[in-house]
Amino acid sequence: MASCDVVVCGLGVTGSAALHALARRGRRVLGIDRFSAGHDRGSSHGETRIIRLSYFEHPSYVPLVRHAYALWRELEVAAGRRLLHITGIAEIGPPDGTLVGGTLASARQHDIAHELLAASELTRRYPAFRLPPHYVGVVQPDGGFVEAEASVQAFQALAQRHGAELRFGEPVLAIEPTADGVRIVTGNATVEAGTAIVAAGPWTAALLPGAQLPLRATRQVMGWFAPLEPEAFVPGRFPAFLIESEYGVHYGIPPFNGRGIKVARHHHRDETVDPDRYDRTVSAADEALIHDALAHYLPSANGTLTDAKTCLYCMAPDGDFIIDRLPGAGSIIVASPCSGHGFKFAPAIGEILADLATGREPAHDISRFAAGRFG
Repeated sequence: MASCDVVVCGLGVTGSAALHALARRGRRVLGIDRFSAGHDRGSSHGETRIIRLSYFEHPSYVPLVRHAYALWRELEVAAGRRLLHITGIAEIGPPDGTLVGGTLASARQHDIAHELLAASELTRRYPAFRLPPHYVGVVQPDGGFVEAEASVQAFQALAQRHGAELRFGEPVLAIEPTADGVRIVTGNATVEAGTAIVAAGPWTAALLPGAQLPLRATRQVMGWFAPLEPEAFVPGRFPAFLIESEYGVHYGIPPFNGRGIKVARHHHRDETVDPDRYDRTVSAADEALIHDALAHYLPSANGTLTDAKTCLYCMAPDGDFIIDRLPGAGSIIVASPCSGHGFKFAPAIGEILADLATGREPAHDISRFAAGRFG
């Protein structure tokens, strides 16, 4: 029976960041994933993810994402490649909407650089948008995007450089607390460790059935569109964006790596699915949920769909994260920093998980993410 200090179950961006943080501290650490490296079955693929400093979901996230920005830069240096791209970000909608109101509240509370622009000013700066006259936009110069698969690969490669072991194509069958720590049973072996970090995204609840975690997987669709006016989207002329409208909240990322503009409807249909059996094809109805918003608010981007992918959100009922020791089983740490907005925090959350796994008090307040808050 093999043994190590910490086993990380799930090697998406969260698990990979934790693996890197632990290995860098000299811990004997093993990472296990049921799928192949770089797979597209979870929540860490799709080429890019938005990063933003002012946070409409809640101001308490701002210190954590501020720290994450610094750690992304450190990761770039260690990996020897660029991962974080600053394009600015525009968050657009009615002035009394959830998006604009929440973004402004965070920006003002944490003194974040931003501009509040009327629709006419916003469209002069970014002519690709077509907005109702009462809309406003909060523009943050520090917003942009992070490369998704490349970041996961960087965390894993650096973890291996520091001595971590990675196993792919090996399903975890059971995670059992023991008197001295935890036992992990996989399809190939049994491993004993002091601590297990469960960062399995939509499979987290199934791996910890006794914990009764109120997590659900939801199906998402992201598309890449060939702009009708490519000159409006050249680098430096168009930001990452979120826009709240009667069609929901849509987000977009400027063209990157020769692909079109990436756009998706946040939460898509909010349909709960089985992560092992959901429909991974993209239908005309899925595409229409994106095209409708583009036609009204960003018509110059509303060209042909050139590529589309599905992914999964792992949702908690309140839309926040779960990052905590499992109540009643302190050797097991639950890491579900998702609910559709977790990728940007990965290096900071990796540090927090490493702290928890090694008995340190995390530098950041994570009481908002307590597993026991649901009763």
